[in-house]
Amino acid sequence: MPHPSSRSSDILLTALAPAIWGSTYLVTTRFLPEGIPFSVALLRALPAGLLLLVILRRLPPLALWGKIFVLGALNFTLFWSCLFIAAYRLPGGVAATLGAMQPLIVLILMRVWMGAALRPLAVFAGIAGVLGVALLVLTPAATLDPLGLIAALIGALSMAIGTVLTRTWALPATPLTVTAWQLVAGGLLLLPIALMLDPPMPQVSATNIIGFVYLGLIGGAVTYFLWFRGIARLDPQTVAPLGLLSPFTAVILGVVIARENLSALQSLGMVVVLASVYLGQYAQAPRRMNPA
Repeated sequence: MPHPSSRSSDILLTALAPAIWGSTYLVTTRFLPEGIPFSVALLRALPAGLLLLVILRRLPPLALWGKIFVLGALNFTLFWSCLFIAAYRLPGGVAATLGAMQPLIVLILMRVWMGAALRPLAVFAGIAGVLGVALLVLTPAATLDPLGLIAALIGALSMAIGTVLTRTWALPATPLTVTAWQLVAGGLLLLPIALMLDPPMPQVSATNIIGFVYLGLIGGAVTYFLWFRGIARLDPQTVAPLGLLSPFTAVILGVVIARENLSALQSLGMVVVLASVYLGQYAQAPRRMNPA
């Protein structure tokens, strides 16, 4: 059984990843060119992955390539593609609320695939998380586009499956190496999508370069290293609820940087989201055995 302080440190380090992901929307809208979503995803994944490969100097064994490309497709190619489609076709609140279903999907997948216990408190925390995110970001005027809804749901399912498989397959490498392999695989799969679906890249400014570097190195390499490290050291049921911190951070940044107003319902949503994250961790905490 891991020491409680070690487990707490692992949770806090893993939580940094979705907290940083919450800045993605702000950086994308303020620092990056518009209208090239798949190219942005490509430039977020591939350069950072290649840089890590150059630093680490370790290529995956041929026998692992299939699993690496499956994980890269789930965690990056499909997830980021669906994320951008949903963002373009749905109000941000709807997309974030559907994305908040990921912890519940992880619980179901772990029960079906791995036979893990389905703890009622964890299910309650997952439902509370969806409700909290809805209060935080959903507006009464939100419209529902069918393609956007499908993309958001597929994105949540893709990330959930990727999270579970990352732990189940447990590739024989350090989390940083696994991050590099998956970023490169996901980026290579994004390349033909970007070439086919995006218009030509506009002229890149210094501001754009800053945005790409931030998303690639901080929002990509660093955060996914922390995320995969957390999956390896904890478990998918513990890690998945931490993803709710992403819309939480996005709203906080909107208030602090964009000077947006926070309503009473949003304030309530913040409390519910934090409570659901805490309950999600508490529900999965190792149970101590009473001495005989």
